[in-house]
Amino acid sequence: MPKAAKRNSDHAQKHNTPTIDNEAIASHLEELLTPAIFAQQKYYKQLGLRDRIINLSFMVAAVLTLLWRQVPGVQELTRLLAREDLLWCRSRIIAQQSLSERFLVFPSELFERVFKDLLPQLQLNWQRRLKRPLPDSVKFALLNFERIWIADGSTLEALFRKLKSLEDLKTGQLAGKICTVIDLVNRLPIEVWFHTNPAASETNFEAPLLKLLPAKTLILLDRGFYHFHFLQQLINQEVHFITRLKAKASIKYLKIFSYDHSVKDRLIQLGTVRRGAPVLTLRLIEIKVGKTSYSYITSVLDPQILPPYVVADLYRRRWRVEEAFYVVKRLLGLSYLWTGSINGVKLQVWATWLFYAVLVDLGDAVADELSLPFDRISLEMIFRGLYHFSVAYDKGKADDPIKYFAAKENQDLGVVKALRKPVSKLDLSPFPAPS
Repeated sequence: MPKAAKRNSDHAQKHNTPTIDNEAIASHLEELLTPAIFAQQKYYKQLGLRDRIINLSFMVAAVLTLLWRQVPGVQELTRLLAREDLLWCRSRIIAQQSLSERFLVFPSELFERVFKDLLPQLQLNWQRRLKRPLPDSVKFALLNFERIWIADGSTLEALFRKLKSLEDLKTGQLAGKICTVIDLVNRLPIEVWFHTNPAASETNFEAPLLKLLPAKTLILLDRGFYHFHFLQQLINQEVHFITRLKAKASIKYLKIFSYDHSVKDRLIQLGTVRRGAPVLTLRLIEIKVGKTSYSYITSVLDPQILPPYVVADLYRRRWRVEEAFYVVKRLLGLSYLWTGSINGVKLQVWATWLFYAVLVDLGDAVADELSLPFDRISLEMIFRGLYHFSVAYDKGKADDPIKYFAAKENQDLGVVKALRKPVSKLDLSPFPAPS
């Protein structure tokens, strides 16, 4: 029996019709983004761009409409524009070819600048919400660190195409890799980098990451950043890290902090003097859960600053960046290519992360309304639930998406994740008692 063809789950079949418009959502997007767009008008003119019909304000409105209304392509976007307003832009007839060409060449750095102008407002929104509790491990770590970030990379290979001008291109030709830094505390993206080679390793992003990270930051890294020179540079910058230990590592044990069958916490020297690589003094924490053992290394040498179970719980939350990649690639369509230029791919990357940040802000507002941890909120179901809110809004049954998603009668939408098992209290002891 022949084997089934291998399928990329990022390329699930897309629907062919856009979702319905909604005045409340459009007003919310306009209120958030208008100041950030206005702030870039001077830079827009410095680039020598004319204040034409397809200008910065129009492009932001068009791209956000593609995302939040799940418009299947530029052709359908052109049809929409001829019949209805797109957010703050009035309906108008524009040739599809003109719009497609604009997507190819419109400067991607303008979307990057709008994104970075918007972030401070979203961070301020987060600070004003006080009813949503933080995880115990995060609260404990914030006693000694000013921020907790996550860095990881994800490939964008074999992207589908949304413009007819790309149909003759080889599949995957305009792929690439992104590296994203997420704030674990508020879940907002901090920075995004793009590399044209989808096979590029995370080491290509080490230099900009070192430049980005301020002192007193705790960074959670996957093993793609397992590079001793890089880790030593982090330590030199007073940036601390948690990552996983690689197999067959060369270890010299220096001191025991805790040692029993469920938790081992030891001071170690990692590595050998080979090819000029530094030998690192770190902590090795081994946690046994059932029959599975997990090994973590951290540059935080004092268990009283980061107890062993806090280290393990924080690293478990590194998965939040994988959830962010799931949302932007599968839900918001970053696995589908809009344009045929590297600049266009960057435009799409920045626009998608911009809308992701707006979605995070909405999810956090719902969490605060319900007095629940943000981890209990499903961004996917909030995004899918916007359709149901729009229907209720048109019937006069809802006018605020936050209150709508928090309402008891709407919990069947799955916005609040069900607890699979009771939440156990985290052991914050620096030297856990033998179990």
